[in-house]
Amino acid sequence: MTSSRTWPNNSPCSDKTVSRRPSLPIDALLDEIVVAIARSPNVVLEAAPGAGKTTRVPPALLPHVDGEILVLEPRRIAARLAARRVAYELHEEPGETVGYQVRFENVSGPRTRLRFLTEGVLTRRLLTDRELRGVSLVILDEFHERHLDTDLALALLRRLQQTTRPDLKLLVMSATLDTAPIAHFLGDAPVLRSEGRIFPLAIEHLPYSPAPLEQQIASAVDQAARTSTGHTLVFLPGAAEIRRANTTCDPIARRFDLELLPLHGDLTPVEQDRAVAPSTKRKVILATNVAESSITIDGVTTVIDSGLARIATVSPWTGLPTLEVARISQASARQRAGRAGRTGPGVVLRLYPEEDLRQRAAHDLPEILRADLSQLALALRVLGIAHMQQLEWLDHPPQVAMEAAAALLDRMGATGQQAAEIARYPLPPRLARVLVEGQHRKVPHNACVAVALLSTRSESSDLLRSVDHPPSEPRFQQQLAQLLRVSKAPRVAEHDDDALLQSLLAGFPDRVARMRSGKQLLLANGTSAELSSEPPQYEFLLALDAEDRKDKPLPLVRIFSRVEPEWLLDLFPDALRETKELAWHRTGERVEEVSALWYDQLVLSESRGVPTDREAAATLLADKALEAGIARFADAEAVDQLMARIEFAGLAAASLETVLRELCDDLRSFAELRNLTASSLLPLLEQRAGNRLNELAPAALRLQGGKQAKVHYERGKPPWISSRLQDFFGMAETPRIGPDHVPVVLHLLAPNMRAVQTTSDLAGFWERLYPAVRRELMRRYPRHKWPEDPR
Repeated sequence: MTSSRTWPNNSPCSDKTVSRRPSLPIDALLDEIVVAIARSPNVVLEAAPGAGKTTRVPPALLPHVDGEILVLEPRRIAARLAARRVAYELHEEPGETVGYQVRFENVSGPRTRLRFLTEGVLTRRLLTDRELRGVSLVILDEFHERHLDTDLALALLRRLQQTTRPDLKLLVMSATLDTAPIAHFLGDAPVLRSEGRIFPLAIEHLPYSPAPLEQQIASAVDQAARTSTGHTLVFLPGAAEIRRANTTCDPIARRFDLELLPLHGDLTPVEQDRAVAPSTKRKVILATNVAESSITIDGVTTVIDSGLARIATVSPWTGLPTLEVARISQASARQRAGRAGRTGPGVVLRLYPEEDLRQRAAHDLPEILRADLSQLALALRVLGIAHMQQLEWLDHPPQVAMEAAAALLDRMGATGQQAAEIARYPLPPRLARVLVEGQHRKVPHNACVAVALLSTRSESSDLLRSVDHPPSEPRFQQQLAQLLRVSKAPRVAEHDDDALLQSLLAGFPDRVARMRSGKQLLLANGTSAELSSEPPQYEFLLALDAEDRKDKPLPLVRIFSRVEPEWLLDLFPDALRETKELAWHRTGERVEEVSALWYDQLVLSESRGVPTDREAAATLLADKALEAGIARFADAEAVDQLMARIEFAGLAAASLETVLRELCDDLRSFAELRNLTASSLLPLLEQRAGNRLNELAPAALRLQGGKQAKVHYERGKPPWISSRLQDFFGMAETPRIGPDHVPVVLHLLAPNMRAVQTTSDLAGFWERLYPAVRRELMRRYPRHKWPEDPR
């Protein structure tokens, strides 16, 4: 070997073996691991961050097995870097003894016996090579992350062990793992532990701050730049937070001559390599939890932990994917902190109080318990596993989620041979279905462009416009080239927009939507959503990139495409249904009969007309009238007075609801009901009360001078009348009404119609109070007669 060999990306290294294989804590345990694997079919290894398990254990086992060793990594970047590091330490290039295989990339050769691969790659290999011929050992690295493919791989490997491959050995490795459950699952497998290298690690918990996250990060970076001589690794929830932090930290980086570098899964391999490559210049690496495990970034002495991660789940009420910024677990916090103490003393700045850490979950919830399971269901379907109970699971997939996944696959037509064709592509089932349909409709190139745009989350809202004018960014171009290669599609674009749009519909049959007002739309599952951009000119669309976010009131649709309703008739006739029902026309305030054609919970077309069922129309009209309130159709005060009057009389009152429903017979609008109630409601209520109503509770009382005074009735109060004081001259006693002869409360008014006295004892008023009232009234109203004895 020559000294020109580099690691990992154009950084010169010495050719000496000692520089290539520095001593690591796991080295002391390698012999014991070899013996354990020889004696037991399954072994669990717990090794602290920095112990070296990923790069030292697999090559140490290579001489002791006859066949190939597969090492499953949770992320592509981890598989690539681990393979390159092991090859480097073996003085080889990747693709010789050691290789790697991730989605769309296979670096291996005929001599490759140690292969690092992502978990999904193993699943697809099992679809075509169900016995893993030539493989002696499978290592599941960083098992604590518990991705969906992790659990699926474990279940399939365990089944393989117990059926046709009892010679297959499994090694589960992790840094922060509760080993008891997995050891029991693997038949009480032996558990080995490596404590790792112990370097001093100073952990500082910063107090709560209301400042935006990027400002908190900038403050911590400034603190690290003043005290640290090594690189700083910053953990943030996602790419958006990384971009904001990069902008905020830029002045600090220029002041201290630091290099700001992002690190997340959406970057190209070249950009990722740049972040993790050795450097003599101090770096500040702004990373998602992609840097939490498997990847050793030499020279990191400070970790800044936001305590947050963007967690992908599925919304239980919309069925849409949801991205929620959530607090990481205690195990994840330990894993992040361990990045600062791998090669020497380190400092950890946690942007949250210690009490906050103690209240967090001990471990992250496995993805199989919270994610969309359509890819898992597709793999089982292709493998001929009809029921998930046919496999042993470390955590059993939720029944409801599996049923939803199976229903989606059925809707997409992912059955039989087509399911196998969809599973052939290293893509989520929806996108793979688009490619398959694109080939069927003779638009394979444009289908690849559309899938590449969706995979890289193109910022353009209308996907068809982006297909016509694809971006030139390297990440998209790399994805497109990989898709064209794997699908063997021509590199010349087709010109059949409808065929492409129908191909998209085949992969997203449950995402049909209809525009409403503004940017709002209604999804086929019956829930509302909102466009992140201006609405299109067409009415029906596909919500291709949509997510339900906790920080948004409605699910957000970023990318969409046009849909014609007749396509739904052709592609999904079983999802269509016709209905005929009564509906309330809110603007016209009337009952109508609506005939509609539905796609799931979405109306494709409808017509409105006069109800044929008059009885049902009357019932709905009455319901709406009661909901609107009696004041819409009659004098509510007059109705209340009448009901109180009937109650005072002790008579059986007819239900207002019953009378209103009677009035609605053969009517269908508020206008008709309003005309009828204006003349009929009060008389009908009085009629139902009976002939004695006027006798027991008169509507008015005749006073001494002949004036009729209206009697006011209120529930829970005695009746009352109001009139000028002079109208009561000649009356010695208070009038009494009702079955109990209740005295009427008298409101005695001055000539200016203001009350001078309220009483239910007129005789007592004349005797005790009138003389004083008379003197005051004579002074104020001398032209009026005020007799000494008004009786």
